[in-house]
Amino acid sequence: MSAPQILFDVTGHVATVTLNRPEAMNALAGDMRQILLQGLAGYASDANVRCIVITGAGTAFCAGGDIAAMTKWQAERDTSALEATLETAEKVVRLLRALPQPVIAAVNGPAAGGGMNMALACDMRLGCEKSLFSESFVKIGLIPDWGGFQSLTRLVGAAKAMELMMTGDRIGAEDALRLGLLNQLFPMDSFADQVQAFAQRLASGPPQALAAIKRGVYFATQASLDEVLDYEHENQAALILSGDAREGMRAFMEKRPPVFSSGD
Repeated sequence: MSAPQILFDVTGHVATVTLNRPEAMNALAGDMRQILLQGLAGYASDANVRCIVITGAGTAFCAGGDIAAMTKWQAERDTSALEATLETAEKVVRLLRALPQPVIAAVNGPAAGGGMNMALACDMRLGCEKSLFSESFVKIGLIPDWGGFQSLTRLVGAAKAMELMMTGDRIGAEDALRLGLLNQLFPMDSFADQVQAFAQRLASGPPQALAAIKRGVYFATQASLDEVLDYEHENQAALILSGDAREGMRAFMEKRPPVFSSGD
């Protein structure tokens, strides 16, 4: 029996999703997008999962789509399979945004095409010296998908996004950190441990507050100041009565670390 193409694991309130086609640099083939969508959807209401990490097996994060399948669609002059694939990827992107938990892309190697934009669709990205990004679509006559037009442009600005998308140039780890594509850069030999430590740190935080922070940050990218102030007001007034806020303030007064449980 062949190994699953995506692995799902939950340890210590952290769910790790591993793209598992290392022989193909974890390129997305067959029903991998649908499996990813279903697996992530299962975490949406799972109170035991407080942080999600997406990474790749072997030496790559994700090389993007299956070009062999694309050439078959061209030969058949049939875009129906492509459109179904795009629709599933779009559902994944929307779900990544809607999930209450923080979602981290652990970029352990090259992230190209759809793989890059999948990483950009996550809330944060952690990298190592092997991390590499490329909006490689242009090299095969296509345009970015997986929401890349929005996510990359918001991260680096219109002119730089235009350059990266029109050239398909590779962006190494240090440049990715400088541009804001990566949040943090860890040594390769301790990368997995550092990612887990960071994820566990988030997983130990107050879930309701983290979910509200995630919603607020994305809301603020398109809202007016008055709308943002209203959001802060409404959510702060609700959160102060939550079990986590009570625990956080008790812990502060008692000079001890808080133990958050997201209780009401």
